[in-house]
Amino acid sequence: MRARSSGILLFGLLILGRSAELSLAQPHPTELAVCGAIREPFTFWLWRRLAGAPNAQRIAQLKDVEPIKFTAPDGRQLGGYKLSTASPKGYLLVAQGNAMLADQLAADLQPFRDLGLDVYIFDYRGYGISQGKSRLAAIVADYAAIVAYLNTLGYSRQFLYGISMGGVILLNAVGDSPAYTRLAVDSSPARISHLGCPERYDPVTHLPTDSSNLMIISGAADTVVSPSDMDELIRVARSRGARVLQDKDFAHPYQDSSDEVHRRRQNEVAAFLLRE
Repeated sequence: MRARSSGILLFGLLILGRSAELSLAQPHPTELAVCGAIREPFTFWLWRRLAGAPNAQRIAQLKDVEPIKFTAPDGRQLGGYKLSTASPKGYLLVAQGNAMLADQLAADLQPFRDLGLDVYIFDYRGYGISQGKSRLAAIVADYAAIVAYLNTLGYSRQFLYGISMGGVILLNAVGDSPAYTRLAVDSSPARISHLGCPERYDPVTHLPTDSSNLMIISGAADTVVSPSDMDELIRVARSRGARVLQDKDFAHPYQDSSDEVHRRRQNEVAAFLLRE
């Protein structure tokens, strides 16, 4: 799973082609492409193919895991999983990489649940067990709505973890808002506008003025989102008080050289989120 999970990030937006899902039908207004009428649908189609098909057996033997549904503002049903703990210290919403499914990560997220967090992870719209067409603007809106909903459930602390494209999504959705306690952004580029998306979707433009509740992670061994791709995000975030972790051993998430390195990455995220 790690070998293929996030092998392509936003560089697929440079690919021009025609997806099998493209048609003459007018898309739902919330699912309009913003990064190119052909480019964006084709790229998401490619990412979904890389993610593969959902498989409930991946979570069948996990303890305290349940399927969940969320109705997006446009009526689409998003499917995912909740890893529950008896007396949660808060919730953790995870937004995964662009070629990942929720059931592929559920087992790996158990350490966060074991630290006392209710963990939520959803398939992006159009992926796995979620309805709709996969489009950047719609997915950003989905996560803004999910965070708003989770914040009505009475949790005392609200934690977010964006992995690769998930960091792009979460920074766009709530990055410069007071909707969360802490946010960890792991291996996400500073900008995506050079890939054909409007500048308003550049993650660096959504950094809060006070970024002390933000952590940015970059790996020197990352060949998908290189340190230079993250340089502006790191520089601006650090100047605003963010915690920045640049590790020589880290590759792209779920492509680390060993389980030991991967666990060290998770431990760093957990330590930041749960610090007093």
